[in-house]
Amino acid sequence: MESSAAPQRLTRKGQATRSRIVAAAAKLMFERGVAGTTTEDVVKAAGVTSPSQLYHYFGDKRSLVQAVITHQTAYVLDFQRPLLSRLDTFEALEAWRDAIIEVQRAGDCQGGCPIGSLSAELSDHDPQARAEIVAGYSQWEGAIRDGLVAMRGRGELREDADPDYLALALLTALQGGLLMTQARRDTVALEAVLNAMIDRIRCHATA
Repeated sequence: MESSAAPQRLTRKGQATRSRIVAAAAKLMFERGVAGTTTEDVVKAAGVTSPSQLYHYFGDKRSLVQAVITHQTAYVLDFQRPLLSRLDTFEALEAWRDAIIEVQRAGDCQGGCPIGSLSAELSDHDPQARAEIVAGYSQWEGAIRDGLVAMRGRGELREDADPDYLALALLTALQGGLLMTQARRDTVALEAVLNAMIDRIRCHATA
């Protein structure tokens, strides 16, 4: 379990230290995997004095991993937030697609999705982690769905368009494209699948 010292009960200095530990752990776990990251690695990367200082904020590594899931979910969604908040036109969908692709190019097509990487490693043997990852995906899917609902509400998509289905399909396609990008070290597959899904949504456009 995580330390009973919840973030809101910490001093400002304590909050900063906790955040620094989580950010360091998230970076290491993204690069090395959860299994390949020790608490000693995190202590060194975060610049804290000893493992006991880490355990002051997190009861064990599992609690730290849960905080990393929350951190990575926020990271993934926050950089998209300006686009996700108004993903309600085809032009906005295309701009979002371009931003996703550009991030992969900027990172030399390495690493894949931070949430997806955690899911691949944890989902089969950590039910709590899996539930938190699913909740993160649900936020992402919901933002896409809200844009499609708005398009249908304005009459830009036909009434037979299913925003829930299309949002889930688009997010699933994105995750597959990110995995292919990581393996191929190029964005060709990612571009292809996002273009295909936007075209699929466009099939529901009104004349």
